[in-house]
Formats: sequence, structure tokens, C-alpha cells
Amino acid sequence: MDSGRISEHGFLADGRSAALVDRAGSVNWWCPERFDAPSVFGRILDDDAGHWSIRPVDAFSVDRSYLDDTLVLRTVFTTRHGAVAVTDALALAPDVRGHEIGLRSPGVLARVVEGLSGEVPMRLHYRPRFEYGRVTAYLVGRDEGVDRHVAGAVGVARIDATAGAARLTLRGEVPMTCGEGEATAEFTVSAGQRYRFSLGYAPTYDGGPPPMPDAGQVVANATAGWRSWAGLHDYRGRYRDQVRRSAMVVQGMTYQPSGAVVAAATTSLPEQLGGDRNYDYRFVWVRDFSLTLQALWRAACPDEANRQFSWVARAMGRIGDEPVPIMYGVQGERDLTEHRLDHLRGYADSQPVLVGNDAWRQRQTDVLGEVLDAAWLMRHYLDPMEPEVRQLLRALADQATRAWREPDAGMWEARDANRHYVSSKVQCWTALDRAVRFGPRLGDAGEVAGWAAARDEVRDAVLTRGWHAPLGAYTGAFDSAELDASVLLMPLVGFLPADDDRMLSTIEVIERRLSHDGLLRRFDGDPAGFVICSFWLVGCLALAGQRDRAGRLFEQLAARTNDLGLFAEQIDQVTSEQLGNFPQAFSHIGLINAAGRLTEADEQPVPVGAGRREGARR
Repeated sequence: MDSGRISEHGFLADGRSAALVDRAGSVNWWCPERFDAPSVFGRILDDDAGHWSIRPVDAFSVDRSYLDDTLVLRTVFTTRHGAVAVTDALALAPDVRGHEIGLRSPGVLARVVEGLSGEVPMRLHYRPRFEYGRVTAYLVGRDEGVDRHVAGAVGVARIDATAGAARLTLRGEVPMTCGEGEATAEFTVSAGQRYRFSLGYAPTYDGGPPPMPDAGQVVANATAGWRSWAGLHDYRGRYRDQVRRSAMVVQGMTYQPSGAVVAAATTSLPEQLGGDRNYDYRFVWVRDFSLTLQALWRAACPDEANRQFSWVARAMGRIGDEPVPIMYGVQGERDLTEHRLDHLRGYADSQPVLVGNDAWRQRQTDVLGEVLDAAWLMRHYLDPMEPEVRQLLRALADQATRAWREPDAGMWEARDANRHYVSSKVQCWTALDRAVRFGPRLGDAGEVAGWAAARDEVRDAVLTRGWHAPLGAYTGAFDSAELDASVLLMPLVGFLPADDDRMLSTIEVIERRLSHDGLLRRFDGDPAGFVICSFWLVGCLALAGQRDRAGRLFEQLAARTNDLGLFAEQIDQVTSEQLGNFPQAFSHIGLINAAGRLTEADEQPVPVGAGRREGARR
């Protein structure tokens, strides 16, 4: 497969799942039931795993964009014969607006083909493959006659595909020919003509057929629905357009029935082409939780932030002495056991292809800080605090008093051995610090005193064992000489000021050793720049008073999205190729929070000496 294909995709969403459409008009990924359900189109992982393309027959150039303030994608193909537009949308429930969009989405993918100039020959290729490409469905076609509501009395064709637990029905306004597991059509679009196609999904045995709404109405309703949501959120800080686009991407990656935000829409897109670090990211990480809340808060989305906190409180349930689960399914499922799909070649022959993620078994003590930090951010919405929320936060604080002494897998989810990761200790400090700030709202005087004492112990240990004098930096683990960009969280959570001498030295060393052309790797040996780490560096520079450098770096990073403003997880430091699962919520969250840090920095006086330090590093 073409190694450029990750970044060539556009992202469609409906509040329960996502579809990816490439620049050539091919839908290469769709799991219609929900984000982590089996795909019906999986071509991004294997050419034989299913797709649905609509494209010109002849050579073409492409210009595409989202309709303003939506996740409705319009692709314009220009050929020697003329120009044609294909508009794609996942359906929202009719007339649902604002914060309700996505709650009752019908599971329909709509495509509208419109002639702009000349006469353009087009080709449709429909090749569904169920269960991640394992199952070829029976396709049964029929002619539904003439739709008298369509100008020019266009004939309507319908194709039903059923296999296993899934059914698809494709309805289009051109004749289609069924073959073995696929259907094709060729038609010509003249200026002013429109052809509409709807693809509906339903489970096989629930008794109801797939929904078949009019594709034009789907596009119009999705456009109005997304714009109604965008109209409720008026972010007024720096880089407004980029923040609004990223906030919409995060909203598109929200499973609306629960309010949970998945890490990415895909599984097994590699961190390195041909490599084996290919994981399923269609789940919800508690590690992302606090940063997601901050991003939604900064992007003027407090209602979504409130839903996020409610979701994690329900998902965690009552906490005892056992390690806190670090990730969940979109409805709060805990068992996410990983297995291989060996029949798939993988993107760019990168195997294994995995479904599920065994990181759910790991101990990652940073999650304690993520939840308590989020609760502190939401404290005014938690007043009066519900008894079960109070019990949860107290249990997490109590666990932090013990867990900080234990090794864990760290936020990068190492699968070889547990270590005493500095970022995990720092986040235990965050948990205890926020618990102390809550004070009597959370615990009695004895409990608060115990949390404060443990907080001070953690701080002393990090300052002593996390610092490596020969390097002049805080390192990734206690008593280690290995750098790790995760320590940039220290000033972002308030553990140390960014202009503390040791922190400034750490920032400089990490930037010098791990950064290239504005892209920051997590550690030595990381195959590419990690987008959110690069945005953490922006935040640290802003907090240190180096606003001009921070702004320049932000703009350099923001320019590395694809043409639709979308980020994957990583970007190759040499080729600038986007890598990893796509789109990546963590990356867009990093952009929003970095823009917020820069906005806040504009409102603060420049720290004494900041200008001198900035000049010294040029």
C-alpha cells in the first residue's frame, strides 16, 4: 500500500462511529455499529478488506474541504472533461441539534455526486467485506424503478448485502451491476446533475431493515447538526480556527450515548512503517481524561467536559486496593483482551493487525492524578459533591499514598518491564495535591494531613531520584540516564515552575536531544515525533515566558496537519509522513491546550529574565 495513505484520509463521524475517505473518493474504513465494532470497509489495513469508491474514470486533480463548522466532506475532482463534487456525510438523527447530535444516529453513510462543469464519466466500485475482511457477503440487486421526485426521472437501484451479524443496503440513482461480492457502475455527470447514494447498516437479526434516508437530506441535516453544535462553542483565544477544528474532531471521536472520547478511530496503523507497534486505539484511556477535559474547557465546551467526568465516575465504580483500570470500552467495558487478525496484511505490510488492547491489564499509576486533576478542574460543577464521587476521589487519593512507591508500565505503556517512571510519580503527586486542595470537601483533617505528607514525600523523591546531574535534566525513570518527554508534564500540572532552573535545563536538553524541525520524540529510539509531546513543549515554553518561541513552534506544528486539519499520533521527523492511528484525539487535545497556554501567557507579565533566556537559545 501507498505509505502516504494515512494522511490522505478525511474523517466522518456520527456520534457512535467513524468513516475514513481518501483523496481518490474511496471509503476505506467504517465500523458502523460503533467505534470498536468489526469493519465493513477495512481497505486501509488490506486491499481485500473492503471499500466503496466513487471517482472519475479519467485522471483527475483533487481539492477538498469540510463544509464550514462541520464534519461533512466535499471533494472536488477536476478532469479534462469538467469538474464534479462528491459530498460525504455520516447521518445524524433528523432534526437533532446542539449537544444532542449523535445520540440516535441511524448508521447511514451518504454520498452526493454533483456535476459542476462539463460532462465527467464516473465509476463506482462497492466491495463490502464484513468482520474485518473475513466474510464476503451475498449481494442481491434489484431495480426499484424510477424516482419521480428526482429531476430527469432517474432510475433507482438497490443492493442488499447480508453476512453473519450485519446487513448493508446500498441505494443509488444509477444502474449497478452485481458480481461476486462486489457491485460496479459507470455513469456520466453533467453540470447541474445530482446523483444520490445511501448506504444503511443494521444488525441481521433485530427484525428491522437498514434505514434508507435520502442522501441529500442526510447531508443537509448533518450540516445543520454540526453547525448547531459549533454555534454553542465560542472560543475567543489565540489560533481560533485551529482550536475550533480540533474541538470538532474531538467531538467527532465522542461516543455520544456515553460521552466517552476514543483515542483514535482506527486500529493497527503503525508507528513505524513495517514495524510491529500497531495497536487498537478505539478505546477510552483514563490517561487522556484530564487533558481531554482541559481541552474541552479551553475550547468553550463545558457541557461535554461535565459529561466526560460523569462517564469516568460510572465506568470506574467502587475502587478498592486493586490497581485502577487504565482504559475502557466506550460503554465502560473493562475486558479488552487483544487478539490478532492474521488474515490481514496490515497497513504497508505492518503486522500484527490487532483487535483489543492488552494494555488494559497494566498498572499505570498516572491515572490517579488524571482523575483528581479533572475533578479539581470541575470542582464548581461537583458542588455539592455526590457521595459516590466523593468516595471515588478519596479512594484514588488513598491509593496514591501507596501506589507512588510501586513501579508501573508508565504512560507509554511499556510491555517489557515495570519501572519507577518519573511522570507516574508526578501524577501521583498531582492526585495528592488536588486531594489536599479539596480539603474538608473530600476528607477529614487526619486524611488531608496524610495526603499532604505523602505529597511531600513524592515531591522529595522526584526531585532527588528523578534528577540526573550529568545530563542536567529530569529523566524518564528514577536513577536513570534516559531522557523522556513525559517529564514536560511537570510544569503543566504545577509540580515545578517552568522557569525553575532545573526545569529550564530539562526543557533545553530534551529539545536539543529529542527534537528535530519542531517534532519531539518521546525517547531515544522512538521512530517519529510524537505530536502531543511537541505541543507540551509549546506549553512549557509559554509558561517559561518564551512566548515568541512558543508561538513559532505552535504555528510550525499546526502547519503539519493534513489538508483537512487532521493529525495522526506521530509524524516522521525526516519525511513529515503522518504515522499511527488516525485521527488521534491526543494530538488535537495537545493543540487545543497549547493554544490555551499561549492565550493565558498573553495575559501574564513576562517572568524576569525570560527574554534573556530566550535570546540565549537562538
